[in-house]
Amino acid sequence: MGAGPLGAWVARDYEVVAELADLMPTGVTVADSGRVFISIPRWGDEVAYTVAEVVDGRPVAFPDAEINRWSPQRAADTLVSVQSVIVDPAGYLWLLDSGSLAFAPSVAAGPKLVQVDLGTGRVVRVIHPSAGAVTPTTYLNDVRFDLSRGAAGYAYLTDSQPEGALIVVDLATGESWSRLRGHTSTHAEDGFRAVVQGVVREGYAVGADGIALSADGERLYFCPLSSRRLYSVDTTALRDRSLPEAQVAARVIDHGDKGSSDGLESDTDGAIYATAYEHSAVLKRAVDGTWTTVLHAPALLWPDTLSLAADGHLYVSVNQLPRTPLFNNGADDRVPPYQIIRIPVDARPVRLGPAAPRPVSAG
Repeated sequence: MGAGPLGAWVARDYEVVAELADLMPTGVTVADSGRVFISIPRWGDEVAYTVAEVVDGRPVAFPDAEINRWSPQRAADTLVSVQSVIVDPAGYLWLLDSGSLAFAPSVAAGPKLVQVDLGTGRVVRVIHPSAGAVTPTTYLNDVRFDLSRGAAGYAYLTDSQPEGALIVVDLATGESWSRLRGHTSTHAEDGFRAVVQGVVREGYAVGADGIALSADGERLYFCPLSSRRLYSVDTTALRDRSLPEAQVAARVIDHGDKGSSDGLESDTDGAIYATAYEHSAVLKRAVDGTWTTVLHAPALLWPDTLSLAADGHLYVSVNQLPRTPLFNNGADDRVPPYQIIRIPVDARPVRLGPAAPRPVSAG
């Protein structure tokens, strides 16, 4: 926190990585080589591609233009609307396709996880959620990977429809299942009212959204977007399919008020980072539970996703979400450009997986 009276401090010492004139990003992730990838969901804009690599400050369709050309006849093999992107501990890029256009119910075979080899740009694997893990209104939002457990590791996803849920994917079998569906910790808070930069906004009804793994992988931190609480749950309970739902719920911890957040991230020191979208800020929760502000700038309307890079920079996507027609009573008040920014936080990302990442090209 800077010096001066309360309300006087604004942290402007961030670096702009990219300015996007006509692409509104949600997800951002950074490979250990420094390559930056973003996702641009199809929320109503004409979007030629829903995943891009940022090259010299400009977006380039990734892995290629063809897979980004969605059509109803090819929903299983193309990208419908990618909400999140993340590089896993082995150095692969995963694309989380909500399969939903403008938050409508997903199209058939649309929701999926797509694994891409960064060295070749080729799709390695496509995982569709098991029928029992999702509902017709599931909205796959964010994902984290732990490759150190099980035969091939696990992925943890958030389902941000209002009732909310966590979804676990066994990467060895491709099977998935939901946990905590409709639980207080994943459910959009009833009567939630957001106050974004002083403007009251009704009608935000988004369940489990942000997600982050503890440094040892023992706990999964998460939060509904329409809430001000931070929760965590024992990951052993999430993975144990024989455990009754009530026993999983009993292992949820409410860590208290943190303000309203969209994205979460974690580091190897045990800290949790959270966007504070009402205040155009990013907060940090230290391992002892104390909170500090690491970024605050009124121009940064709606910090969305966080990604901690190997070089100690925290990347943030900024996308003016409250000005979009979907969240603004049909009016489009956005003022491009949208931004990807970063700030130094002197921390290391959590990498729960193989001892050495796969080598990737610098291209």
